[in-house]
Amino acid sequence: MVAVAILAAGRGTRMKSSLPKVLHPLGGRSLVERVLESLSSIAPERIFVIVGYEGERVKQALDRYSNVEFVEQAEQLGTGHAVQQLLPHLDGFRGDLLVLNGDVPLMRPQTLESLLKTHRDRDNAATLLTAQHPNPQGYGRVFCQGNNLFQQIVEHRDCTDAQKQNPRINAGIYCFDWPKLSQILPKLQTNNDQGEYYITDAVNYLDPVTVVDVEDYQEILGINDRKQLAAAYDILQTRLKDAAMASGVTLIDPHSVTLDDTIVLEPDTIIEPNTHIRGHSVIGSGSRIGPGSLIENSTIGRNVTVLYSVVSDSIVAEGSRVGPYAHLRGRADIGEGCRIGNFVEIKQTQVGAKTNIAHLSYLGNATLGERVNIGAGTITANYDGFNKHPTHIGSRTKTGSNSVLVAPVNIGEDTTIAAGSVITEDVPDDSLAIARSRQTIKASWKPKMS
Repeated sequence: MVAVAILAAGRGTRMKSSLPKVLHPLGGRSLVERVLESLSSIAPERIFVIVGYEGERVKQALDRYSNVEFVEQAEQLGTGHAVQQLLPHLDGFRGDLLVLNGDVPLMRPQTLESLLKTHRDRDNAATLLTAQHPNPQGYGRVFCQGNNLFQQIVEHRDCTDAQKQNPRINAGIYCFDWPKLSQILPKLQTNNDQGEYYITDAVNYLDPVTVVDVEDYQEILGINDRKQLAAAYDILQTRLKDAAMASGVTLIDPHSVTLDDTIVLEPDTIIEPNTHIRGHSVIGSGSRIGPGSLIENSTIGRNVTVLYSVVSDSIVAEGSRVGPYAHLRGRADIGEGCRIGNFVEIKQTQVGAKTNIAHLSYLGNATLGERVNIGAGTITANYDGFNKHPTHIGSRTKTGSNSVLVAPVNIGEDTTIAAGSVITEDVPDDSLAIARSRQTIKASWKPKMS
């Protein structure tokens, strides 16, 4: 059996934010959510998140994780003090405890799996995750005997010049035999400059203890300020883009593209420069997205083109073209083979297959049939100042330029709306609707100069 403790009680003052540090977003997920996702290959019996600063806010943010238990650390008196809070919650537990930090978001699941396996295979009392850091300046050094048997941790300021040549650092991630650790925790002292209880002190009372070096030292990098958050985002982006290209996705200019790891990119997708794909988005095979586009929480079918446009919370079916400079939002649903052109905004609207909305139009709260042609400048006037109202446009209907459809209104099939019309009443099938004043010409109208 294994339990997990995620330390998430700190404020993170160097972030200069009212938001708890562990809730800062990184590529579509908060830092602490990323730590929780790293447990996917372990399947622990119990998961504890130790909260303190803005604890209720952290709980609300993790509400969807039904298997998480929250433990309060009212005073933040160090890592050892945080783990001490588990004593009443794990009374009688006979398994292992994995201790993670809520601000170390880049850990791969296989790394934790390897740490736990080594811990069990060697029947350790404790196992430390360490890293061979290319620039260990400022980090505590971990020293070992043969076979990676732990010897001691020496803080950087206490290292001799020779000891500073050791690149192995403490990652702050541990696996403990809980029954043995629970006997040590009450004995921890605060004999240090910070007056805190350190979990590293517990290691000195346990035996045997070994270390496991992580393959990629970047996995153990913590987040303490905005610069480190940006650096972690860059590392995450490199991972995601490498994986995307390895799976058959073309990134024309990877450095100008950003991806969330919650998205799905099918093979033979082409992502143009300055394009950003976020949230729970899916891009179908053969689609070309960008340049200059944002796709967020949307599903894009196969062989779709999205050029210089924004698509959020929407669906675009196979073979459609969007843009340039279109905006689809709020559950827009575009059928197959449609054209959504220049400066078109569509919100909460269903568009039937092979419909053209080529330019300069707004459609909101509308339903369009198949093969509809929306003329330039057509809008649905769907808001009366209090409520939104629907517009229905039948298949094969055409609206002339600068038409206004005042909702609620139903336009039939095979109907034509004359250019410049303001339609306020329903229009039946197979008809022409003209709703404009007759043109008047007044000759010699311009006043003569005196």
